[in-house]
Amino acid sequence: MTAFACGLREPPPLGPGAHVALVSPSGPLAGPHEVERAVATAEGLGWRVSVGAHALSRTGYFAGDDAQRGDDLVAALLDESVDAIWCLRGGYGAARLLPRIMPALTQMALRSTPQALIGYSDITALHAAWQKAGLVSYHGPTARSPLTAFTRAWFETVMIPPRQPIIFEARDAVAVVPGLATGRLAGGNLALVASLCGTPWAMDFRGAIVVLEDIDEATYRIDRMLTQLQLAGAFDGCAGFAFGQFTNCLDTTSDGTRPLPTVIQDVADSLQVPILLGIPLGHIDDQWTLPLGALATLDVDGRTLHVHRDG
Repeated sequence: MTAFACGLREPPPLGPGAHVALVSPSGPLAGPHEVERAVATAEGLGWRVSVGAHALSRTGYFAGDDAQRGDDLVAALLDESVDAIWCLRGGYGAARLLPRIMPALTQMALRSTPQALIGYSDITALHAAWQKAGLVSYHGPTARSPLTAFTRAWFETVMIPPRQPIIFEARDAVAVVPGLATGRLAGGNLALVASLCGTPWAMDFRGAIVVLEDIDEATYRIDRMLTQLQLAGAFDGCAGFAFGQFTNCLDTTSDGTRPLPTVIQDVADSLQVPILLGIPLGHIDDQWTLPLGALATLDVDGRTLHVHRDG
């Protein structure tokens, strides 16, 4: 297990026979075929699999009510044989579970070998909780998603032993503010990060390389969320930004057009830290798996993100 300078601990890598719990903490699945695909993917990686009792439940736009979804998470957290929790999908609803799961999460975090958390999008709320508990978690594909060769390769590099430093390259990314920045990785889905502002799970970006992505948000909403976080002082003292993909985020409204790079330039002008725009992170088929909480160096000029790891 790795201890980083920032104080967060990284769970052990998931070798052959690791026990992975598949849960649905947010939105509902389309049907049993998505669980079957997730199980096949996990087993294909050499892992043992258990599926949450309510993984296929549906209550409105949730995968079951709060009690059902929370109970599945708590059951996995309290099961000392579970090495990782891999979320089946995002959607909406994970933040509603935070008070319910915190006692079990705090208890799990005290173990010598804590559990990994894997997922993205709405799972950002759970990433925030893992970091509050002092643990690294993994911004990566959800279990129901088919893995492209690119996504699978980076997923295996990060999640499966041997553990080693990683250099991610994003040659198509745009250098907004040149320079080098070193800090722990923090962030996730912008809408979720903004929604946690003012709560006990608000993210602490001091000394951090902030990673943000989103989907289906008009540019003015992205502007609004970034402005909210800046006004709240959330970005004060951050080391830099590695913005991911903003998928289906339209520039134009009935009132006019303002492109995303212009919005990002406002952040650059205000904070004066290294900023890279367009890393493969977010609601896209080909995506990196990033260990949130790990120490990393962002090289904007080289368009690389070097994650420092050992053992």
